[in-house]
Amino acid sequence: MDREKARSLGLSSATVAQELRTALFGLEVSKFKDGEDDHPIQLRLRDEQRYDLEALRNKPIVLNDRGNYYQIPIASVADFDFTSTYGAVKRKDLDRVISISSNVKEGYNANEIIIQLKKLVEAFGIPDGFQVKFTGEQEEQQESSDFLMRAFLLALFMVFLIIVTQFNSLSAPLVIMCSVLFSTIGVFLGLVAFRMDFVILMTGIGIISLAGVVVNNAIVLIDYTNLLRLRRKADLGMDPDEHLPNDEFIKCIAEAGRTRLRPVLLTAITTVLGLLPLATGLNIDFITLLSDFDPKIYFGGDNVSFFGPMAWTVIFGLTFATFLTLVIVPVMYLLTDKLKVRPRVEKKEIKVRI
Repeated sequence: MDREKARSLGLSSATVAQELRTALFGLEVSKFKDGEDDHPIQLRLRDEQRYDLEALRNKPIVLNDRGNYYQIPIASVADFDFTSTYGAVKRKDLDRVISISSNVKEGYNANEIIIQLKKLVEAFGIPDGFQVKFTGEQEEQQESSDFLMRAFLLALFMVFLIIVTQFNSLSAPLVIMCSVLFSTIGVFLGLVAFRMDFVILMTGIGIISLAGVVVNNAIVLIDYTNLLRLRRKADLGMDPDEHLPNDEFIKCIAEAGRTRLRPVLLTAITTVLGLLPLATGLNIDFITLLSDFDPKIYFGGDNVSFFGPMAWTVIFGLTFATFLTLVIVPVMYLLTDKLKVRPRVEKKEIKVRI
């Protein structure tokens, strides 16, 4: 049968492609039921025939001519050329996409490797109409980073509103929020000093949880300072709205720091000690401890690789934030008080001159 006759019977390139696809990849023709499980039955050529070009060329195609069935080999109606092309064309948003993936060997940082690859891509030069994107783990890290940044800013905003409502002022909340932002310096210093990796997800969660402890310590210190200032005004017979002299205010700050030193240190120490088992992966077998008095203590495990970055983030940040709460926060609070007093003094001088 010639090609014209085959085309008149409905043979097309799609039919030939379907026959080859069935021969190579198979076609589900039925299912085998074994109890409650269904197993598909695939129809395709044997292994030795699937990799034999002559067997594929001579594979018959069945055509129906008004009840008369013809079997013709594919080679009689199709030409074969050897060429190189893609096994499949992948698209994303109607654009062709070529994906290259690889694993990272143990002991290497994936982010550092990505930085080197980006430099190689920039040096190579991408032609117009093409673009290179780093997806996979890098894309997931970017999405996690954006989400954690929005969550962190939202948490700071909500905490700021609550503190403003509590103190009925803007100066004290600003000092407290600055202490939260400065506490992140301790996180990065600790990671750099101990050469730890910055894990975006767990480190970000640790920074968000760190903000709660830092805010609590700063609120306790400033609130007690305000209480001592009101008491000192009452002792001096001053009106609550009047400004306390600078030397008296410094005494109130020093007394508040001396009184709240123990609670702040105890909060930091207990939190750090409570997180050390999670950070180091301390494991104790309580079953053998109670039965054989053998705790089988060891450090490490799968949990420490996941929760370790979060625990170390809180430990580094809280250690640095303790110094902030006891030293930097009182200094910033004193400076903001001086800034609020200066406009009042200048206003009084102008009235005297007039």
